[in-house]
Amino acid sequence: MKKTAIILGITGVTGSLLAKHLFDDERFEKVISFHRRPSGLQHPKLEEHVIDMFELEKHQEAFKADVVFCCVGTTQSKTSDRETYKKIDYGIPLAAAKLCVTNDIKRLIVISALGADPESRVFYNKVKGEMERDVLAKKPKNTYFLEPALLAADREEKRVAEKIGIAAFKVLNPFLIGPLKKFRSIKPKALVKTILYLTFKTYEEARVPSDEIQKLADA
Repeated sequence: MKKTAIILGITGVTGSLLAKHLFDDERFEKVISFHRRPSGLQHPKLEEHVIDMFELEKHQEAFKADVVFCCVGTTQSKTSDRETYKKIDYGIPLAAAKLCVTNDIKRLIVISALGADPESRVFYNKVKGEMERDVLAKKPKNTYFLEPALLAADREEKRVAEKIGIAAFKVLNPFLIGPLKKFRSIKPKALVKTILYLTFKTYEEARVPSDEIQKLADA
């Protein structure tokens, strides 16, 4: 039976790339997207809901699928207000988890970040860690957190520090071996390949670190 997928964050780099893969994938018959502004994407499979993402739980009736892909996220440079930042990176995935439980959705895949830790002194890592912990506490079925390192993506928006980091890691990546492999930068297409892998197969842990993402993508 063909699947219906929900994407949260379709306007981002990974979300848009994932959507295009799903459009071409015969295993999926419908792609439902919830986002705060029109995606600009057009396809017969796509069903768009332009909503206030902070009120996701109000859309329970439309939030029905076989799998949910949560690709939302922001940066501290883009969202400097910490309360708003947490509402995005913590609040939206948690709302999605609650809806997965309510509507008996069988699989939830969330993009988190390497270093996610609720006890971290780094605000970004702490929020991601709290999100993972509290999403799991809701007990959605078959939940996975992908924890990529620096995402080597081409973006329309200017992120000077990120571009410098990507350039640096092109040089550093070959030297990051053994336990340091998880710190290598990773491309969005590898992330998407692993997301699709986890849609149909299982992984022994809820958290998938960056080096394992790459390994599953290469498989």
